[in-house]
Amino acid sequence: MTGERTATVVGGGIAGLAAAASLVRAGWQVTVLERAPEFGEVGAGLAVTRNGMAALDALGIGDRVRGLGHETFAAGTQDRHGRWLLRLPDPRGDPGSANRAWGVHRQRLHGALLAAAADADLVTGAPVLRVRPGEPGGEPAAVTWRDDGGEHTRTADLLVAADGIRSTVRAQLFPGARVAYGGGTSWRAVVERPGGTGEGFLALWGPGAEFGTVPISDTEVYWYGYVHSPAGVRFDDELAAAVEHFSGWSPHVRSVLAATRPDRLMRHDVHHLPGGLPGYVRGRTVVIGDAAHAMLPTMGQGANTSLEDGVCVGRLVAGPVAAGAPLAGALAAFDRARRPRCRRIARRSLQTARLGAHLGGGWRQAARDAVLRRVPAGLLVEAGTTALRWTPPATTAP
Repeated sequence: MTGERTATVVGGGIAGLAAAASLVRAGWQVTVLERAPEFGEVGAGLAVTRNGMAALDALGIGDRVRGLGHETFAAGTQDRHGRWLLRLPDPRGDPGSANRAWGVHRQRLHGALLAAAADADLVTGAPVLRVRPGEPGGEPAAVTWRDDGGEHTRTADLLVAADGIRSTVRAQLFPGARVAYGGGTSWRAVVERPGGTGEGFLALWGPGAEFGTVPISDTEVYWYGYVHSPAGVRFDDELAAAVEHFSGWSPHVRSVLAATRPDRLMRHDVHHLPGGLPGYVRGRTVVIGDAAHAMLPTMGQGANTSLEDGVCVGRLVAGPVAAGAPLAGALAAFDRARRPRCRRIARRSLQTARLGAHLGGGWRQAARDAVLRRVPAGLLVEAGTTALRWTPPATTAP
């Protein structure tokens, strides 16, 4: 591949903008196609864990995101009454701890990524109609989209599919891969921090439900209420339904709900991609983020693995190709690095759901709680943070 290298990224969310920023840093000419009329992020908050922050550092915006967020850590897990099942130490004085994290509003994280990708050609109002995956060493990839002016087609040396769980690109290239309902629905909101809210992010487990809080600034906390539920349930009053569902939970939960305004509350059914894709590459196309490996939110790794993916598009594909490596080999290296890791995390997220929010009441809760209280915290910390000790691939000089 000679001359100026081009890439088209489909999707302007966290995965797509991370990939665009990484491609730009590798010297590629990049176009981002976003179907919405403007770039933005719908959502509340998240915890950027150690691996996600390592990805942001690799994109050159780690310190900016730290400044936009709030340093925190996994405080542990309580039962619904607020009694500790697993209490973890505050690791913030230990720079090497895998348990450190930064709570941040999703819109602020998205804004930082958008600024990092500013040298790309950012196109909005561009729903994709058709893609051609291309062939390394042969025809280029091509994507056709529609706007008010009609249909447009652009070819590129590389196509990055980052268009989310309902990916148009995935549906065309991997028609057998279907999303499935994950078994739960989730309320989410950002509220003013009630008095007594700790500095760590906390999860509480009850029968068929999980409630969590993450500080995202000195004055704000993000909360979620994940409930095992049939798909498609509707409530006339979402806040009243959430308050009723968690009415018997701890004072901490009730105080957070009391601080929630109805216009700040959102809810969505949770879907995932069972098993992920059989491969993250097709021709000259690489699939990343939720389009490739949408997982249950129980480990909080959807956004963090998407950031990893974006960095790896630049460091495992764009950088080596710019240095003279064949595209086919670089794409194969990406698949070898990303697919096994993301599959492991997705499986662990499903196992965590079965142990936590999806577990029914009665003796199951009592048995689980008794076991957790007897397991040494260090063993669970080590098992839970293995996935967080991720290091970005080294850069390749052109």
